[in-house]
Amino acid sequence: MRQTKIICTIGPKTASSEMLSQLVAAGMNVARLNMSHGSLDWHRNVIRSLKRINKKTGATVAIMIDTKGPEVRTGDIKQDLVLKRDDLLTLTVRRQAELEPFCVEVSYDGFVSEVAVGDIVLIDGGMMSLKVLAIRGLDVQCQCLDEGVLTSRRHLNIRGKSADLPSITDKDWADITFGIDNNVDFIALSFVRGAASITELQQFLLARNAPIDVIAKIESAESIPHLDEIIAVADGVMIARGDLGAELPFEDVPLLQEEIIVKCRAAGKPVVVATHMLESMIVNPTPTRAEVTDITHAVQQGADAIMLSGETATGKYPFKALAAMDVVARRIERQMAMNTNVQVKVSHKPKDEIARSAAILSNNLGAVGTSVITRRGLMAVLLSKCRPAAPIFACTNTSHVRRRLGIHWGIHAFMVKFSNDPEVSIQRAIEQLQKKGMTKSGERIIVLSDILAGGKFVETVQIRVI
Repeated sequence: MRQTKIICTIGPKTASSEMLSQLVAAGMNVARLNMSHGSLDWHRNVIRSLKRINKKTGATVAIMIDTKGPEVRTGDIKQDLVLKRDDLLTLTVRRQAELEPFCVEVSYDGFVSEVAVGDIVLIDGGMMSLKVLAIRGLDVQCQCLDEGVLTSRRHLNIRGKSADLPSITDKDWADITFGIDNNVDFIALSFVRGAASITELQQFLLARNAPIDVIAKIESAESIPHLDEIIAVADGVMIARGDLGAELPFEDVPLLQEEIIVKCRAAGKPVVVATHMLESMIVNPTPTRAEVTDITHAVQQGADAIMLSGETATGKYPFKALAAMDVVARRIERQMAMNTNVQVKVSHKPKDEIARSAAILSNNLGAVGTSVITRRGLMAVLLSKCRPAAPIFACTNTSHVRRRLGIHWGIHAFMVKFSNDPEVSIQRAIEQLQKKGMTKSGERIIVLSDILAGGKFVETVQIRVI
């Protein structure tokens, strides 16, 4: 059983019900919808298809919408510009119907005031680079540092700077409302800079009684000094390495990835490593060895989930990409499972220590897994933080809790009808695990559940033989 979860971005290549069913069967844990592309009707149809597949197959694939966020882009140009090294290109915020040759409009009016002479402007995350030579009124004169072809509506970044745009745009709010109406499980909030925008969104969801987790996307230079406060309030974090590597030196990205994963694991928050993981498989049927190593590092560092973007949205080989990611993660996990030390420090918090004890027991006794009877998912998440060698079987009576647990490392969630008698709930959970082939008679299993003692419910860690 794979412990590291896989998020697949759904696009034109995989939006049909048949293709979605194949992704689910191949091991997709979370389906991501990029709200930068596609109409609301298109997204609604994908969501409906996924929910039908979940109901038909008993799968627990969660649904994530990813907001577009504030973006700076070039405008429309009539003909692609072929640029050579040292060519001059003007970026302007003039709003004119006609512009002179080698002059391109920028969507953000504040661009001129935020850029400075000597700044490096990256097009599409660094596919082309420009150096700012001069600023004249509404125009920014640049020198091309690379050869390339400039087309319409390309993404722009100023290295080391974040545009002073609202964190949540009007389009984002409309898409968030759409997500609420369609009962999605996660909202990935783009270009988060601090805790304020996360809290604002969480309050918006709370006011609408929407049980949706907010995943903060770390992809701007401005977010880095505020990592601790972001992780503290967010329900999870996504390391969006594409834009992050455009706004910051790319050699810093691996170090930041490791730092963010360490911080999230310490806080018990799920962390996703995203962007360029199998980029070559958009056009090639096999991964590069560097991409295999990239997945390996993310798994070894303890990421809860790893993500496919264009590979499954528009790529030629979506199922081969998913299979490659799956097989690499499983292979590395088998190696890691040989180390049975629980890498979680003593916290002195009762629930944390109960989870830590369960993980130690599971590893030391070679248990087939740990069955967690949980209504809100808290104890299962605390156990996931400990990274036990065997799977975590989270048994809950709430469907949205079951789906939201799907992003956490090692958790495999099931629906169980709870009884007022905890022992009945435990037996129902074990029976379901046996029916699904997760356990068999004679195997040892750890059970995390409360029991009735002296008229009160008391949390326990139990060792049972099936």
